[in-house]
Amino acid sequence: MARPVLTHVAVHCRDFARSVVFYREFCGLVPVHERRDAETGAAVAWLAEPGREKDFIFVLVSGGPERGRIERDFSHFGFALESRAAVDAMAERAARANCLLWPAREEPYPVGYYCGVADPDGNAVEFSYGQPLGPGAER
Repeated sequence: MARPVLTHVAVHCRDFARSVVFYREFCGLVPVHERRDAETGAAVAWLAEPGREKDFIFVLVSGGPERGRIERDFSHFGFALESRAAVDAMAERAARANCLLWPAREEPYPVGYYCGVADPDGNAVEFSYGQPLGPGAER
């Protein structure tokens, strides 16, 4: 049997346009494909990191239930940044935008230095430095 390859993650969002803007502005993702279903009116956006459009896609789909975060819910989407200073800057930016979930903090390896930001639907987006993936990874 062939080995499966993770190609995308898809999530529903209540405010489609606002969510697309969030992932473009906070996460640096770029649009790869957008469409609206003529029958249902549902909107779909494929977003990716620049240069990785054929490797991994983040899919936003309009509609879906309202989500509430429960205490100690650590589910999140993880993005690596190039430095601790970049994590601090992201936390400050999120605080100004009133969407900071977790202030910047240091955790033992492999977690590293990170902060948490809420997307428009309340999904957590982690921005980290020093994890074993991405910038700052221990080699």
